[in-house]
Amino acid sequence: MLELNKIYNMDCVDGMKLLENCSIDLTITSPPYDDLRKYKGYSFDFESVAKELYRITNVGGCVVWVVGDQAINGDESGTSFKQALYFKEIGFKLFDTMIYQKANCPMRGNLNGYNQVFEYMFVLSKGKLRTHNILYDRENKSFGTSGFTRHRDKNGNIEIQNFVQRKKMGRRYNIWIYGNGKGVTSKDYIAFKHPALFPEKLAEDHILSWSNKNDIILDPFMGVGTSAKMALLNERNFIGFESSKEYCEIANERLKLYGYEK
Repeated sequence: MLELNKIYNMDCVDGMKLLENCSIDLTITSPPYDDLRKYKGYSFDFESVAKELYRITNVGGCVVWVVGDQAINGDESGTSFKQALYFKEIGFKLFDTMIYQKANCPMRGNLNGYNQVFEYMFVLSKGKLRTHNILYDRENKSFGTSGFTRHRDKNGNIEIQNFVQRKKMGRRYNIWIYGNGKGVTSKDYIAFKHPALFPEKLAEDHILSWSNKNDIILDPFMGVGTSAKMALLNERNFIGFESSKEYCEIANERLKLYGYEK
């Protein structure tokens, strides 16, 4: 097992080969997908990454894979779906297909269509998902009332089920909305030397949802350390791989801002 709480300047497949079977509780990552950004010229072998992720993921653990698709001449690549189906092919279960909606997204995508404002967040479990600390932070408009829950069966008939007292906060939907940009994605301005940050809150919410304190969090495409930072701030351990020496140095400088030095 590699040393915990360290970002390794190496290719992630080579790095994951050094990890033991079933040693990672949660992976959260956004790989360099569909050539939408330049990452120091880096590209990766998706199938090799996926196979290693399956091997090292603990039984009951999961992978959160944040991706989108490139559109060329009005034709989206569909890479995200192909990757999700390949994960299923090698043994993962597709626990949930979630959406990361960007609250303040600039115009992008097909100019003859609607503004593209989301990415997919595939939550992939190895076996039955062990940890699900569901976030209850959605204001319930029917708070204070009570009534029966209803379910529509396969024939379209409505079945009356349990009598419930509706709570103040409801379970969050699986479309998560985050602002992005300087001061919003992160307040660490050094982090914006990376071309494609995902929001710290996005990483934190997944870490809180699918892992417990002292679990091991992996980001095989660590970039400038967002997953590492949020793992440490929430009392988890991390391991990261990043092929760019510059990004590794930025990530370590960023972690120093929070009293961590390796």
